[in-house]
Amino acid sequence: MKQQQGIRTVERAYPCDVCNRTFSKTSNLKEHQRVHTGERPYCCEVCNKTFRKQGTLKVHQRVHTGKRSYCCGMCNKAFSKTSSLKAHQRVHTGERLYCCDVCNKTFSKRSNLIEHQRVHTGERPYCCDVCNKTFKRLQHQKVHQRVHTRESPYRCDVCNKTFKRLQHQKVHQHVHTGERPYCCDVCNKTFKRLQHQKVHQRVHTGESPYRCDVCNKTFKRLQHQKVHQRVHTGESPYRCDVCNKTFKLLEQQKSHQRTHTGERPYHCVVCNKTFIEKPSLK
Repeated sequence: MKQQQGIRTVERAYPCDVCNRTFSKTSNLKEHQRVHTGERPYCCEVCNKTFRKQGTLKVHQRVHTGKRSYCCGMCNKAFSKTSSLKAHQRVHTGERLYCCDVCNKTFSKRSNLIEHQRVHTGERPYCCDVCNKTFKRLQHQKVHQRVHTRESPYRCDVCNKTFKRLQHQKVHQHVHTGERPYCCDVCNKTFKRLQHQKVHQRVHTGESPYRCDVCNKTFKRLQHQKVHQRVHTGESPYRCDVCNKTFKLLEQQKSHQRTHTGERPYHCVVCNKTFIEKPSLK
């Protein structure tokens, strides 16, 4: 410590030999150096996940213990981290501290701002180590990798059907409950999914927000725009794993594969004749 005219200043005497960042304590330097070495010496004894910092391990362990020590004074929702509580409280206060310097959109969480800025920069920092597909969000990369691992960690507690995404499991459960919680405020049609309600409302507004950058044709759904663009690119991304024939649409590939498997899932209730494709049934 140095004393200068009544002001205490901290001498930062320990430099990192990789990036030259300096630290006041050797313990802080050692902790920092793990960023460069990749060392993660603290291991959770429940799930074997490893961490660079002991404090981060302690916070993680609350996932297993269920301990949530930090409580919101307005709604009593509890959190395992003070940072999570502070971010949550902005739901009540409406506070949005983080502002995009390109479009001035504001956010209550810094992490949301960082993710949003990739819309402007085009940055996709998360890469699948199997197929090299890149993503703006780490969560999207993690979900995508289940395509390769075939992991479906979310299970319906009624019929045991499994899902790659928690949101898909939640939506599926509406099949059993009959719940349709999303209602169109124009015609009162109800939907199981919020996204379906949003897309439906474009019937009333006439909005077609997705535009082909080749021919300027517009679409109500992003997926329809993506499929349309294959007319221009010639892309046929769906391949039959038996004969290698390729298709522009996933549904076309699935229908084609039935010629190999013999599956005929569409059944006439009058004459019991079965069909490979739904249009043939009609």
